[in-house]
Amino acid sequence: MKFRDIMSLSTRVFKNRPLRTFLTILGVSVGIGTVMFLVSLGYGLQAAILSKITSADSLLSLDVGPGVSNLVELTPSNVDDIKKIDGVSEVARLASMSSQINMGSSTADSMVYAVDASFFRLNGVAPDSGRSFSADGVYETVISSAIAKLFNVPTEGIVGQEIEVVLYLTTVGSDGMETVQTVKENGRYKVVGVISDDNTPFIYLPLQTLNGVDLTKYNQLKVKVAKSESLVGISQKIVEKGFLVSSLSDTIDQANKIFGIIQIILFSFGFVALLVSAIGMFNTMTIALLEKTNEIGIMRSLGMSSRDIMTIFLMESSIMGFLGGIGGIIVGWLAGFIINFSFNMLANNLGGKSMQLFYTPWNFVFLVVIFSGVVGFLTGVYPSWRASKLNPLDALRYK
Repeated sequence: MKFRDIMSLSTRVFKNRPLRTFLTILGVSVGIGTVMFLVSLGYGLQAAILSKITSADSLLSLDVGPGVSNLVELTPSNVDDIKKIDGVSEVARLASMSSQINMGSSTADSMVYAVDASFFRLNGVAPDSGRSFSADGVYETVISSAIAKLFNVPTEGIVGQEIEVVLYLTTVGSDGMETVQTVKENGRYKVVGVISDDNTPFIYLPLQTLNGVDLTKYNQLKVKVAKSESLVGISQKIVEKGFLVSSLSDTIDQANKIFGIIQIILFSFGFVALLVSAIGMFNTMTIALLEKTNEIGIMRSLGMSSRDIMTIFLMESSIMGFLGGIGGIIVGWLAGFIINFSFNMLANNLGGKSMQLFYTPWNFVFLVVIFSGVVGFLTGVYPSWRASKLNPLDALRYK
């Protein structure tokens, strides 16, 4: 039997039973759409979160901290040794200390992070308002939004303001006693950027502007390697020196594994809806078998083979499954668009920032279409097998 004839017989149901066929396809579309909606939500959250903490430079960077023992500290000489390791292209330092900030007649306590200008780039962090330091030796600062709240200044309005900084340095003497040294920086720092953090008051200062501070140790280093293949080797060399080392790439790998589990869970929830729609499609094909029993008897009497009968039923179920997949993509995309639009509108009204909650890779869309066709094919296997095994005489007598 020609393929054109099989296709014509397979698609008759769209003319003879349009409402039932439409509802069957709609059921599959809802199931596929639910799968796509939930999995796209998982992909979207993963992309939104990881995009906030990753950059090309940060993925090539190692976080280096002091060793477990107090004897292994990040002193300037140790930093020079790390810079000399083959494959290290850049090192950014960070030193933290307590401080008092003055803006006009207002005063607030804050934590100071004195860093090299490249620290922001290597750390994958960018101010939400304004910018980071333009150079190492300039009197500029990046603050948290909590600082703006302490001074009762809007986040947008504090950019461009100037602040004075008084540092409190804790030193340990030879007798083991701690002393606090107060150092007032002569220059006034211009606020050039704000990082969204309403809970912790902190400021970033260029390390090279702390002229009155004799730093003997640092709290953290960002070590950038030239090639990603060197991450493990350089990390081991630094660990051998007694320092603690971690990398953002390790964190990203762990996060991707966690999101992979989340996506599997979300897919499982969507699969339940798809299973319900598949049962409905199986019921439709079974009813179609009963309605076409006489037709099957006639076609078999005219010489049609049982294989052709099976092909007609499988083609019919596969087409409905395929169309259900196309409809599911539309349903899932529309649901995601509506939810994302509503969420961003609410966030903007409440003073938050908009974000893309849903993301669907094209390979996943292709997989959904193929999967829906396979589901349609599988639901038609048993009815088509029964149809092909019908006795022509019994089928003609069936009422």
